[in-house]
Amino acid sequence: MAPQGERPATAATLSGAAPDHGIWTIPNLISGLRILGVPLFLYLILGLEADGWALAVLLISGGTDWLDGKLARWLNQMSRFGALLDPIADRLYMIAIPLAFAARGIIPWWLVAILLLREALLAATLPFYKSRGLGPPEVHYLGKAATFTLMIALPVMLAGFGDSAVATALHPWGWALMTWGVVLYVWTGFLYLAQAVRMARALPHLSRAARAEADTTPR
Repeated sequence: MAPQGERPATAATLSGAAPDHGIWTIPNLISGLRILGVPLFLYLILGLEADGWALAVLLISGGTDWLDGKLARWLNQMSRFGALLDPIADRLYMIAIPLAFAARGIIPWWLVAILLLREALLAATLPFYKSRGLGPPEVHYLGKAATFTLMIALPVMLAGFGDSAVATALHPWGWALMTWGVVLYVWTGFLYLAQAVRMARALPHLSRAARAEADTTPR
């Protein structure tokens, strides 16, 4: 996180002088397909109750979440759009999956409330960044680790839902991973809130004209 007095890193800030490769890149295509996987997952788990296929969608999404970032660096196809698209895909899954799981009785609703409250609090900080001419904050490595842990825990929870011997064996592992992931997820939420508070104190509130100029100025 940026020290006080400095502009915090944002999703719109690319490291170094790396060129912006725009929208049509392979990593962005993968992120877009991940987003399309959200309604497919919901249809499979809630409409058809095809848990095996829903589990496959989650596993593919988790694998491609790792892949798109690696490809962006390997192919030198980093972009501002991609830096925004990847967290959006993560957030959609982190909202859709717990809601679907609670609807099926896989996890309790109070756990869903904790996860959604964290998302709502962080969404409430975005206007403060915008009022200072900044984009959304860069994803913290611990935040990415928290999301990754939950994206492992949730498929294990789904695989552990049932009466088979495999489900019985996986059930405690799913809850162990879920507990650790939720704790880390909430902790990183506090880190993001603290970063937003420091940014709001360190940087002046810009006028609408100044914000429009900042949006159009290459970073």
